[in-house]
Amino acid sequence: MRTTPTNSPTARRRWRRIASAVTATAALLITGLTTAAHAQAADPSTAKVTWARSCALPRHQGEMSCNALRVTGGRTAFQQQHGISAQAAEATSPSGYGPSDLRSAYGLTSAAANNGSGRTIAIVDAYDDPNAESDLAAYRSHYGLPACTTANGCFKKVSQTGSTTALPTADSGWAGEISLDVDMASAICPNCHITLVEAKSASMANLGTAVNEAVALGAKYVSNSYGGGESSTDASYDSAYFNHPGVAITVSAGDAGYGAEYPAASKYVTAVGGTSLSSSSTTRGWTESVWRTSSTEGTGSGCSAYDTKPAWQTDTGCAKRMIADVSAVADPATGVSVYDTYGADGQGWATYGGTSASAPIIASVYALAGTPSTGSYPAEFPYANTSALNDVTSGSNGSCTTSYFCTARTGYDGPTGLGTPEGLGAFTG
Repeated sequence: MRTTPTNSPTARRRWRRIASAVTATAALLITGLTTAAHAQAADPSTAKVTWARSCALPRHQGEMSCNALRVTGGRTAFQQQHGISAQAAEATSPSGYGPSDLRSAYGLTSAAANNGSGRTIAIVDAYDDPNAESDLAAYRSHYGLPACTTANGCFKKVSQTGSTTALPTADSGWAGEISLDVDMASAICPNCHITLVEAKSASMANLGTAVNEAVALGAKYVSNSYGGGESSTDASYDSAYFNHPGVAITVSAGDAGYGAEYPAASKYVTAVGGTSLSSSSTTRGWTESVWRTSSTEGTGSGCSAYDTKPAWQTDTGCAKRMIADVSAVADPATGVSVYDTYGADGQGWATYGGTSASAPIIASVYALAGTPSTGSYPAEFPYANTSALNDVTSGSNGSCTTSYFCTARTGYDGPTGLGTPEGLGAFTG
């Protein structure tokens, strides 16, 4: 069990954010979501996007929360781009970005078609999604992706101990997270195999054990879409769970706005921030800014209170580990399509956001780029190849005393790191 000091600055920030989120949620329940409902009733074509957290917030220090946000109303960027009204959006059809959109945005169209064969992306999450394989099949079939099943050897689901039969208890919220993760891996690297490793609970110890199992099973690319408060014990978690040279491990930076989270703060992982992604008339065809919706909702970032700065990070304002390294789409309003049928939230097609989307996207870009060199820490690769990234230079995710900790700028900044993928060049080494 994590032993975060309750009076530490990181703990105070984390629990203030949790308290704010709980208060906001209660207020919405009391009002019956009337604001969102009225906005949609007034003009469905321009209704503001609303969403709900897929997973419960941590009830105890030491628990992790998934960083998936499920859109519940409004008109997404995809719907606007294709002239689809919010009123027409149903669970029977996608309402967010699909594989071709994401590949176009990040210069991956050719790589996705030709790379990835024989490579395995591991998805680490908590609890079981009983419908993971069938939902994945529906997503891939809709978008014309090759089948990825247990029968053909492409898909594998195991517990944190590697068992294919003794799986954890099922959980509806984490099932949405799992669907988001495996769908993003499929969207970016359709030729890759997928191993889903399910921890028996959302504790760091169990999730960390699942990371070790993923690596033991041979995965060279491991995605983690969860986070929690920092702790003085993080260094021990680093060495126990995340120190895997030659393996690309990605971690979500968080969805609560400015503030550092663990395990994104681990010096051994690629911390992935979140952007808002929209089509544009630029040469690239897309534009991005820092994702921030409110003071408590947006991509995480910040200077770690505990974790050692890796040698390849050279920003001078933070003496310890700085979050993030790179980024990708995470704003629910510019979210991605996901297919999920398990539990109360699993109604078929849905749009998701959160840095739970960006972490598996980046893990899959690493997979397209090829096996990391022996003994390397792939988090270092983007720092040696910054020209192969889209530099995100606008937006912020909160207030901070050192500007680049929370505000985008030319070059490195906390919310978006060095930028978003533009092909594979920044993820090879």
